[in-house]
Amino acid sequence: MNSPRPLDIRVHLALLFVQISFGGFSVFGKYVLGYVHPLSVAAMRVVFAGPLLMLLALRFDAVRPKGRDFLTLAGLGFFGVFLNQILFITGLNYTTATNASILMPSIPVFTVAVAMVMGIERITWRRSVGIGLAVAGALIMLRVTRFSLAEDTVLGNIMILVNCLSYSVFLVYARPILLRIPPLTVIAWTFVFGGSGILIVSAPELLRTPFASLPALAWTGIAYVVIFPTLINYLLNTWAIKRSSSTLVATYTTLQPVVATTLAVIFLGEEFAMREILGFLLIVAGLLWITRESVGR
Repeated sequence: MNSPRPLDIRVHLALLFVQISFGGFSVFGKYVLGYVHPLSVAAMRVVFAGPLLMLLALRFDAVRPKGRDFLTLAGLGFFGVFLNQILFITGLNYTTATNASILMPSIPVFTVAVAMVMGIERITWRRSVGIGLAVAGALIMLRVTRFSLAEDTVLGNIMILVNCLSYSVFLVYARPILLRIPPLTVIAWTFVFGGSGILIVSAPELLRTPFASLPALAWTGIAYVVIFPTLINYLLNTWAIKRSSSTLVATYTTLQPVVATTLAVIFLGEEFAMREILGFLLIVAGLLWITRESVGR
């Protein structure tokens, strides 16, 4: 029996970068929503990122999708771009950034469930334990007691939760086609299909957006949302799924509270207490546990 091959360190660095930049999405996104309608933000993400991704794919990838590949790519676009982006940005508008962060650890749990139902990845007891450790660590750091069940956040909470489920479907569903088609081409066509749906739904709000009167800080937030959580992170996550597993990529989302806490320590003068230290250690232990079990399969 062959021993597992070490996982490429670049995968961990890519996923770490993704979570660091995603950590600021809720904050920047919440600020931008004070000036721009949620659907307009979703439209701007695909308008800027989609064409650029396609140009890069046509320039650098020799492999092109064929026949039934387009059906798979349309499904990825629906779950990973259309539902994911519309539900997250709209849900964030109807709930709090804290609630959104607390719901994010449901992604690895949903991913395991989807992978088991679809039979795409084998879920072992070791992988399940690792996910459990990471999710527990994230919830400890996020202090789930701060979760708001106020009437004005219920709709947003539900949208964020369904967003997590749709993103989990995307992570699992992308794995098989990534074994045949380069990540850049996969994510470019995913944006073509999913982005088209977003533009159809969002066009009226996009046309009503008062671009000329937006403050500079709002434009900074828009640029951040388009470049990092959209263009770069989608590409890095897709690249990482091909070289590891959907469950590892999903479990890395539990690092978002670590990022948020670190930013609070640096910029707000908060302290790293025992709760934060315990949560961080559980997250790291969970990630290491999954990595040792899953790589090389």
